[in-house]
Amino acid sequence: MSENADGLPNPEIDTQRYSRQIRFAPIGIAGQQKLSESTVAIIGCGALGSIQASTMVRAGVGRVRLIDRDFLEASNLQRQFLYDENDIESGWPKSVAAKLKLDRINSQVTIENAVEDLNESNIDRLCGDANILLDGTDNFETRFLINDFAVHRNKPWIFGGCIGCDGQSMTIVPGETACLHCLMMQGPPPPGTAETCDSAGILATIIGLIASFQCNEAFKIMTGHMDKINHGLLSIGLWENDFRIIDLSELSNVDCPVCSRREFKWLHGDQTSKTAVLCGRNAVQLSYTGRRDVDLSELEKRLRTLGRTRLNEFMLQVQIENYSVTVFPDGRAIIKGTEDIAKAKSLYSQWIGN
Repeated sequence: MSENADGLPNPEIDTQRYSRQIRFAPIGIAGQQKLSESTVAIIGCGALGSIQASTMVRAGVGRVRLIDRDFLEASNLQRQFLYDENDIESGWPKSVAAKLKLDRINSQVTIENAVEDLNESNIDRLCGDANILLDGTDNFETRFLINDFAVHRNKPWIFGGCIGCDGQSMTIVPGETACLHCLMMQGPPPPGTAETCDSAGILATIIGLIASFQCNEAFKIMTGHMDKINHGLLSIGLWENDFRIIDLSELSNVDCPVCSRREFKWLHGDQTSKTAVLCGRNAVQLSYTGRRDVDLSELEKRLRTLGRTRLNEFMLQVQIENYSVTVFPDGRAIIKGTEDIAKAKSLYSQWIGN
């Protein structure tokens, strides 16, 4: 079987499987072929990302790469449509559980997963060969990193975010549309100034709309219909039945440090922090640049005397006192039971080491 320039196989299109999609005139057999030759990187496999992943795989996109730093909890099932209770019991990280489910949906698609926190040191490895990036994240630090990378590498990406029953999405094509930094010149909102899913809650209905819009824009780009992409900011207030596309044409004259002056501070690591309070989780993630790999088996032996442990090849989970600690092979940890970063660092040092 021959391969294309990206190393993907060039199989004969399964016209029966994708018949309804092919019959949509703007896609057709030519568009389906283009989808089969494309690589999509999905950053975040939670609410938005799980719908994006399912949609891309069912549509026959050639390669889908799932990037997520987190594991599943019961509260995810309300809005993360790809998962079920068995996935929580399995103890797999989200991207692993997603791949296992998606492999059963479409064996014709190459599905890859990465249990990693996307950052300036790994984004080129994880996203460098992708034709398009889909935002399924829950924080603006990662989005600004994606924006830097996409503009630097001239890759389209599609922003999406939801809170309460409101959602927004923006299609970003370097050189053709405004970028995220054009829209938010002051950078991410300061901690504590914006609503989170913990304070405002979130309904699954808005997730489905925003993720579907993102996927539809991705289909336009992958099949070559650039003239049909949305150049504005989609804003939906679903509870109040408010649907708007905000004109962003005036941003074309903005002196953006990213797409105008080519300053990539997030991509160079000048702006990113190594800690994060996780939205609605009562948890803190700690990452340490340059840390060597952790032997999870040895760590499990040491920590089993302190609490209940569960170990697999991707992570170690330990319940100690009122805290749940999840450690990954690269030394990254999620400590649930506090939103105090100083406290989380202290517990990390106490139980895992410096």
